[in-house]
Amino acid sequence: MTAVFPFQPRWRDLSADLTDTRLSLTEGQHPLIDLRLERGDTLELHLQDGHPGASLQGVWAACYWLFASDPACQQLTWHLDPPPPPPAALRSGLLRTTEVAGHYQCLRSLFWQQPRPWTGDAPVAAYPQHMVISGGKRHPLRAPKPVGEVYRRFDARLGSWISLRTLDIEADLERFNRWQNTPRVMDFWEEGGTLERHRQFLETLAADPHTVTLIGCIDDQPFAYFEVYWAKEDRIAPFYDVDDYDRGIHMLVGEQAHRGPHKVASWLSALTHYVFLDDPRTQRVVAEPRADNAKMIGYMQSHGFHCEKEFNFPHKRAALMMQSRERFFEGCELV
Repeated sequence: MTAVFPFQPRWRDLSADLTDTRLSLTEGQHPLIDLRLERGDTLELHLQDGHPGASLQGVWAACYWLFASDPACQQLTWHLDPPPPPPAALRSGLLRTTEVAGHYQCLRSLFWQQPRPWTGDAPVAAYPQHMVISGGKRHPLRAPKPVGEVYRRFDARLGSWISLRTLDIEADLERFNRWQNTPRVMDFWEEGGTLERHRQFLETLAADPHTVTLIGCIDDQPFAYFEVYWAKEDRIAPFYDVDDYDRGIHMLVGEQAHRGPHKVASWLSALTHYVFLDDPRTQRVVAEPRADNAKMIGYMQSHGFHCEKEFNFPHKRAALMMQSRERFFEGCELV
C-alpha cells in the first residue's frame, strides 16, 4: 500500500510504500531508505541491494513508520554490516548493538524516549543539578520555564496533530475564563470567576518557578489547559515519598467537541510523553484528581496510571494517581 504520514513535527511529508516484504520511504521528492522486510519472531530489516547505506534520518523514519503503523511491534532488528549504522544512531540509543555482528536492535521503549523531533529544538541535555531551598523545601534548581511550543506529534489514531504550547495570558485569558466558568469544569476545578480573577490566577502561576501552564491543541486549535508542576515543591509532597524529579499534572478539557475516551487517549499520552521527555531524570508522573471523579480516574487507569491511595487535601478528598517512566515506555502504545 502507499500512504502518507506527516513527518517530524514541522509539516513535512513522509511517503511510504509498504508491503509484507518491503518498505520504501520518501520525504517529499527525496528517497530516504529502501528496505527488505523479513517477518518472523521479530521484524528483520535489510537494506535493498545497491542501497548506498542508511542515514540517521532514514533509520529514524523507518523505525517511526513501523512502530506507528503497528502498536504491538516492540522490536526491530537491523542488518547493517556493511555498511555500519550512523554513529549517532548508537550514541542516542536509537539503535543498540547485539551479540551478532552486523545486527542492531531498535526497541520501541527506547525509540519513544528520543526527545527529538517531538520537542522541537528544546535542549536535549538535562539541566545541571544544584540543590536550593525555597518555601522551606530543599529541591533541585529548576530550568527556566519554556516559552512557545514544547511538543508536537502526529497521532495516527486521530489523524491529527496533537501539540502543547505554553499559555500566553493575553492570547488565552478569555478562553481560560470561558472554560473555567463551564458548569462541568466548575464542578471539579471550583475556579469560576471574572476575567480579572483569572488574570491574577494565571499571573501567579507565571511567577511560580515550579509550575508550567500549557495549552493543548488539536490541529493547532486550543482545546485544553494543563498544568505541569514539580512535585517536590508542591503541596502534594508531604503525602507520598516524593522524588526530586517527580512531576505532577492538572488537566482541563475546555472544548466540548474534544471530550471522550478517544481524545483522552491522544492528549493524556501526549502530555505524559512530554513530561518524561522534558527531563530524563523524571521517573514518575503524579496527579491528584478528586476521589469521586470516577470518569477521570478510570481514563487514567486505562492508560497506565494506578491509584496509589486516597488522601485528604485541605480542600478535597483526592486520589493519588501515578505513572512510572518504566511502565509508560515498556510496551508503549504511542503511534
